[in-house]
Amino acid sequence: MTQAERLAAFEAMLSDVRLQAAQIEGKMRALKAEGKERSATYRQLMGNRLQIAQLLAMYRAYGLTEE
Repeated sequence: MTQAERLAAFEAMLSDVRLQAAQIEGKMRALKAEGKERSATYRQLMGNRLQIAQLLAMYRAYGLTEE
């Protein structure tokens, strides 16, 4: 894999992670509006949100994103 391919793959991954974060937030808001904060789905989304937040924090720590 060339350096340019690696950069393109990283950019694609970062974009996907950001998209997933936004989708999770939307689903969590919808569940909360329905009063389903204690549901298994909401709790799973919370776990996923925390994982994605940690991943984005690592990107920031290594200077790979400006978020």
